[in-house]
Amino acid sequence: MGLCLPCLGDGPQEPPDVEDRRLKLAEAAERRQRESSSRGILNVHSVEEKKKRKEKMEKQLSAGGSPQGGLRWTVS
Repeated sequence: MGLCLPCLGDGPQEPPDVEDRRLKLAEAAERRQRESSSRGILNVHSVEEKKKRKEKMEKQLSAGGSPQGGLRWTVS
């Protein structure tokens, strides 16, 4: 018959270090976030490039510079 008691030869087991556990949980959360952000995207690199170009255009427009075309609309 088996008993539900721990072996008498083993001492009390220490819980894992809190900092190690916290680090592992943070790494797992970052990995899940990266995986979920790229879900459904076939070419992640092209999406990142488009995002960078869009941010660059927004910066140019907010700084008062004209877009690459250099055309302005005037009404007289």
